[in-house]
Amino acid sequence: MQRKISQWLLLLLVVATFLVTGCSAISVPNTEVSTPTPSSQTQLAVKYSYLPKLNGKATVVMTVNGSPITIEVDGMNAPITAGNFVDLVQKGVYDGLAFHRVVREPQPFVVQGGDPQSKDLNVPLNNLGTGGFIDPQTSTRRYIPLEIKPQEASEPVYSKTFENVGIQQQPVLPHTRGAVAMARSQPPDSASSQFYFALTDLPFLDGNYAVFGYVTQGMKEVVDQIEAGDRIESAKVVEGLENLSIKTNTSGS
Repeated sequence: MQRKISQWLLLLLVVATFLVTGCSAISVPNTEVSTPTPSSQTQLAVKYSYLPKLNGKATVVMTVNGSPITIEVDGMNAPITAGNFVDLVQKGVYDGLAFHRVVREPQPFVVQGGDPQSKDLNVPLNNLGTGGFIDPQTSTRRYIPLEIKPQEASEPVYSKTFENVGIQQQPVLPHTRGAVAMARSQPPDSASSQFYFALTDLPFLDGNYAVFGYVTQGMKEVVDQIEAGDRIESAKVVEGLENLSIKTNTSGS
């Protein structure tokens, strides 16, 4: 019993580290939402309409260590988060990037990558975890809002965790094994390009981090075998690219 308690204490420490260092720690603008009403969430969705949006589903095949990982990306329930990922895949942003954080002990946790700084082979792995996608059109980092859709809701909640707004429902896209979600730092709207694979069910992350898809093939054969330093050889959108919409105005104003 004492050993089990110690393992969970270590896991909680790992989770705390993940929450703080999952992405950039730079403070970013955050839209305040007093209540998750349909009107307020619609206004937020409009506010972020300049971001890529996936109006449906898409399939991404990511090759690691010579083997494919098939990801079903769900833009029906996480349109902005899914659109951002598919857009970055299509731009080739993930090609050559490293997985800099792999946590399997004391309990299976996550495999995390997507820091553009890892494109430089001279950057040590322990220096990674703070980078994000710099939009070449604006020369600034692209941030996306926290976007999580509760069950039985018509649209996602933006920029707030479920705890912040008192939502007791489970998300439509939970952190089950094989979930693909966005890493972020403490500000809810600090996700950019870093993502992670859930190595097991992680219900304590539900309502706090945005899941946008699931591994449908290659979880045991590829994801479970990834080690820190392994790289994404390529990532390609093989289905559903027609569902991606991008506005020509990329400014946040």
